[in-house]
Amino acid sequence: MKKILLVFGTRPEAIKMAPLVKEFEKHLSEFERVVCVTGQHREMLDQVLRIFDIKPDHDLNIMTPGQDLYDVTVKVLLGMRDVLKKVSPDVVLVHGDTTTSTAAALAAFYQRIPVGHVEAGLRTHDIYSPWPEEMNRQITGRIAAFNFSPTQLSRRNLLAEGVPEDRIFVTGNTVIDALHLVTERIKENPEFVGIAERKLIEAGYDPARAASGRRLVLITGHRRENFGEGFLNICKAIKDLNMKYPEVDFVYPMHLNPNVRKPIAEVFGDSRRPASNMFFIEPLEYLEFVYLMEKSFIVLTDSGGIQEEAPGLGKPVLVMRDTTERPEAVEAGTVKLVGADYNKILDEVSRLLDDPEEYRKMSGAVNPYGDGNACSRIVSALSL
Repeated sequence: MKKILLVFGTRPEAIKMAPLVKEFEKHLSEFERVVCVTGQHREMLDQVLRIFDIKPDHDLNIMTPGQDLYDVTVKVLLGMRDVLKKVSPDVVLVHGDTTTSTAAALAAFYQRIPVGHVEAGLRTHDIYSPWPEEMNRQITGRIAAFNFSPTQLSRRNLLAEGVPEDRIFVTGNTVIDALHLVTERIKENPEFVGIAERKLIEAGYDPARAASGRRLVLITGHRRENFGEGFLNICKAIKDLNMKYPEVDFVYPMHLNPNVRKPIAEVFGDSRRPASNMFFIEPLEYLEFVYLMEKSFIVLTDSGGIQEEAPGLGKPVLVMRDTTERPEAVEAGTVKLVGADYNKILDEVSRLLDDPEEYRKMSGAVNPYGDGNACSRIVSALSL
């Protein structure tokens, strides 16, 4: 029996690793599954663990106020040293491009334990965009013995870097598995709908407004490279769009990072309701976020995972970044890059709101990120 240690620490990682944790539960005669969380994001991580009913076997609980990348890296390395010695896994699975995933992979390497990299091979080829994620995933990719790539393009990226073909497995993206799990729960259980709607109202937005026919622009932002001037430009564009389209609701679940909240306060003032159609709300758990995303008309984001999720629901995505490690979505037409550029954000959101044909083209494009069976393919690959 193989012992598999799954390590994650942020909300996006947790969302994408949760269905894999659940998949291993179907194969307990073949695998011993152990879960370790770092707590790089505390509240947001715990929300996802509750939704998917995951109880970690080990929790490093590293998060402290004001921590920086040095703190996170050192704490994960030292914490994983002790966990790895205690667990002695056959394989360590990490996800994506966070500091947690890179430090955990490095810790496993120091003990000569094979690493499996979920969502391997994404590249912008610019180590400062996104920062530090691009370098994180490149470092993790150098360490990994198993590379679970979401697409053929990510596979080709790894081959170009000299990764042996037999160490690369094209699986699709596990975020689609997670999306299917949650949307199925919402459809099958009215209780989940009630929970999502109640929590949205508590957070500051009544989804009955969208149900009444009002279009909804859903906004998220958290990338470090947009801190400062970038977020000020984003907020100014949102403010002017909000005034230009009073018949459209703009809903912005605010990230907890003060570098995100400060420019919001600077541009919009201290009022949480600067206009009747502008809603700054508290961060959402995954269940209600998926519910709100399904109700949205457009998604405006700098997130990576949402570039994969929203097209699965037929939602056009405008990405507030200059580069993306997910060019498949741009090529497929589900995603368009607008950067933290005031004019581009204003123009492209306006185009989708005003031009039904442009909207139809983006919303109807095929999502290139898989069929919801990525986790079963990963487990099968580790069975070999």
